[in-house]
Amino acid sequence: MTAVTDNSANTLVPNGSGGPAAGIPADGTGVIQLDPWLEPFRHPLKRRFARAQDWIKKIDAAEGGLEKFSRGTELFGLNVDKNNNITYREWAPNTVEAYLIGDFNGWNWGSHPMKKNEYGVWEIVLPANGGQPAIPHNSKIKIAMKTPQGERIDRLPAWIKYVTQDLSVSPAYDARFWNPPAAERYTFKHPRPKKPASVRVYEAHVGISSPEQRVTTYKEFTQNMLPRIKSLGYNVIQLMAVMEHAYYASFGYQVNNFFAASSRYGTPEDLKELVDTAHGMGLVILLDVVHSHASKNVLDGLNEFDGTDHLYFHGGGKGKHDLWDSRLFNYGHHEVMRFLLSNLRFWMDEYHFDGFRFDGVTSMLYTHHGIGTGFSGGYHEYFGAAVDEEAVAYLMVANEMLHKLYPETITVAEDVSGMPALCLPLSLGGVGFDYRLAMAIPDMWIKILKELKDEDWDIANICWTLTNRRHGEKTIAYCESHDQALVGDKTLMMHLCDAEMYTNMSTLSPLTPVIDRGMALHKMIRLLTHGLGGEGYLNFEGNEFGHPEWLDFPREGNNNSFWYARRQLNLTEDPLLRYKFLNEFDRRMNTAEDRVGWLGASQAYVSLKHEGDKVIVFERAGALFIFNFHPTNSYADYRVGVDVPGTYRVLLDSDSPDVGGHGRVDANTKYFTTPMEWNGRRNWTHVYIPSRSALVLALESS
Repeated sequence: MTAVTDNSANTLVPNGSGGPAAGIPADGTGVIQLDPWLEPFRHPLKRRFARAQDWIKKIDAAEGGLEKFSRGTELFGLNVDKNNNITYREWAPNTVEAYLIGDFNGWNWGSHPMKKNEYGVWEIVLPANGGQPAIPHNSKIKIAMKTPQGERIDRLPAWIKYVTQDLSVSPAYDARFWNPPAAERYTFKHPRPKKPASVRVYEAHVGISSPEQRVTTYKEFTQNMLPRIKSLGYNVIQLMAVMEHAYYASFGYQVNNFFAASSRYGTPEDLKELVDTAHGMGLVILLDVVHSHASKNVLDGLNEFDGTDHLYFHGGGKGKHDLWDSRLFNYGHHEVMRFLLSNLRFWMDEYHFDGFRFDGVTSMLYTHHGIGTGFSGGYHEYFGAAVDEEAVAYLMVANEMLHKLYPETITVAEDVSGMPALCLPLSLGGVGFDYRLAMAIPDMWIKILKELKDEDWDIANICWTLTNRRHGEKTIAYCESHDQALVGDKTLMMHLCDAEMYTNMSTLSPLTPVIDRGMALHKMIRLLTHGLGGEGYLNFEGNEFGHPEWLDFPREGNNNSFWYARRQLNLTEDPLLRYKFLNEFDRRMNTAEDRVGWLGASQAYVSLKHEGDKVIVFERAGALFIFNFHPTNSYADYRVGVDVPGTYRVLLDSDSPDVGGHGRVDANTKYFTTPMEWNGRRNWTHVYIPSRSALVLALESS
């Protein structure tokens, strides 16, 4: 979720951050050696580093270290020992009485009282009953409490691992004691895959992953979507809306139960099967984690859990997000730190996720939460009074913990501000993320398609936006994500073709100029972003084949319709529709990257940005990329520079008939280099580059 537009800082630092080498200071200022422009902000860098180190030292001293501290699920919530005794603990310091109630005791208020310790933690032990747990599996439970004012309140346990919703009774969720017998528990079979050097991310939402007007299940995603994603050449899945959220239309960004996998898609065991099956296919799975805010729900969330507004959150206005109408965590509190770090550990250990895409990082980093604020790229914006250093320290500690405990983990930050050192390790004074999302790129493409004629495209500005990133801090580029697909906007393909998508996408009808242009530019925009825009690439499901409609979840405003809360994946399976061509191009694009590895290579060298010809030429990982965005002009014997001599062949052609093109380039052509400087490169070759097409050439031997 985002509130502002990206204006990323563009100061460059050397590639490859790595860990601290000899001579790197141990006070959080190592990043200054990479980026001398950070020198005036030495003290804020030291201060936030010290704050993170203080947390780590405090946790080491009081809790036995981060590894033990982050296993909070073994201490809090409901735990069953080997003898089937159940221990339940809950932090609720403001209450004066607490009771465990549920189906197991007829919801009797006083039958199972809990005891409170000096830290405000309530506890009860339920001995096994005839060798069986006293609370049956999947039965409903709550914690009932009395406040100092005498008010009786009941809440869902904060650490509950499964909740369900029966809309015929109430919109609120019911907490369930999830403790299936051994025979019904999913057993993981596959190890986690290694972290890929080239990250090709498929952003997916389980519930919308079907053409049918309903909520898709984990099992259906496992059976239908995983093979599809694998065949398209993606190696990372970013799974959205898994943390339980009461309001489906929130897209999963109003979390009410942080340890519960959404029951609307199936059971926890079904989700485990999904992750494990993906691992068996070599796919890495990231969870879209929301620690930036929480649902304001009281009856089934964390809000006013113990009757106060400041248990997990800041009290008063500081604890409320005005734009999202949600609650904001108090990252400076010991028990909140335990809750959030343990939440990350839980999803890694219980479900075997491989990492996280942290949502709403901009909101966390700044006290203004990005509301009504534009970022100019001036460094003072990233180290001034508006920075929430408690939140920065939390993210530092969270990333440090994850990377120490799980060396292959991947963390991605959704930040629109461009904060320097966000994707550098803690040892250098960084926040510790592996990647940030290139949020300015989709904004650029939408702006171009809305405001400019083809002949007015600014080739230099396009290249600048695609390459404007902090070197040494990895970026995931994308043309459009779920944000651009939401109602109120249009997908790229809708911007390009709009109404004709419903009438002229059949191969039985003539190829109209609108559809021809739209398909050509859709392929070129994706490839240019893929090759030039970052160290990773992301696609939101359906956009790989130019999904014809936006995304809108059932809500009161659309009469609770599922018409737009689905992905029409069937469109690619109809041989008479042109969507199959866009889908096939996506597969070939990812396959080409897998062969060459340009995402894992250093940034491209752009040798030509020709405004008149509308031509872009660059090299990356030994591959030569050539784009002709001109709407009508094709160029024969067009001279392009290339650094490495040799014989080149076509690796990828956006104009191939197999991907809906016109077949104007012979795929068997060999391109020989001539040893003479051209556009700053040591060699050149001649190519035929048709209008509105792109070529990727690779050495014959590669």
